[in-house]
Amino acid sequence: MAVFTCVFASLILLLLPGLYSSTSVPGSDVDLLEFPLNLEYLEAEFFLFGSLGYGLDRVAPNLTLGGPAPIGAKKANLDPFTNDVVLQFAWQEVGHLRAIKKTVKGFPRPLLDLSAGSFAKVIDKAFGKPLNPPFDPYANSINYLIASYLVPYVGLTGYVGANPKLQGAVSKRLVAGLLGVESGQDAVIRALLYEKANEKVYPYGIPVAVFTNKISQLRNTLGHAGIKDEGLVVPKAVGAEGKIRGNVLAGDENSVAYDRTPEEILRIVYGSGDERVPGGFYPKGGDGQIARSHLHKA
Repeated sequence: MAVFTCVFASLILLLLPGLYSSTSVPGSDVDLLEFPLNLEYLEAEFFLFGSLGYGLDRVAPNLTLGGPAPIGAKKANLDPFTNDVVLQFAWQEVGHLRAIKKTVKGFPRPLLDLSAGSFAKVIDKAFGKPLNPPFDPYANSINYLIASYLVPYVGLTGYVGANPKLQGAVSKRLVAGLLGVESGQDAVIRALLYEKANEKVYPYGIPVAVFTNKISQLRNTLGHAGIKDEGLVVPKAVGAEGKIRGNVLAGDENSVAYDRTPEEILRIVYGSGDERVPGGFYPKGGDGQIARSHLHKA
């Protein structure tokens, strides 16, 4: 009877939603679960500052584990609706950080450069020339949404890539849950931008769809792994079933989400095209075993 009770209790614990335990995570899963913290920290800080004007150090300082405050992040000049959406994303990202850290030990928040200049460099690289004036993600809602286009999609491709490599049920459940919400965030951002696809971004006179297509092309180039990124408007042959140019959701020839490895992600977020060379949003590189292992090879 005692054995039955113990087994029954264990099964109940496993079935409880939202309950994670590092003791049930295989060692081979740990690094794959910790790596996404790099992007989750970035998203949390960018969305918190954009909507509230302050970040994790104020709303959840325990989650930073003493890591340095982000550089240049600030309140964005958002319309009420966009601010509301971004604020929802912000609190979701706080939850993501907490969920991962309930599962694995994690690491302190890495140094993040979320300054307008950091985003401007990405946009300049995407266009192959400096924009004048420099792109400012915090200037207005359209700019902020374009800057947000840079963020959740890279993370969701990482979760797609990690999932088949995971061994434990708890690990797979966590990643599936994170992927679901990250995909939702990306879909909302893309839909809001798609509605304005032909609207020209002030003062450049360049349509929103051109910005997204240039960003996607840049990520493909930096990732060095072929086409894993698509803008909001594509050639008809590339659209879903080769039937449509609108591309509010990115996917392969079967409309299945693309996957990326941690190395591909580092090449993109560093802006260097090399997982061994930090920069971009991570001046000193990412943290966790996977990111650190490449920095040591630089």
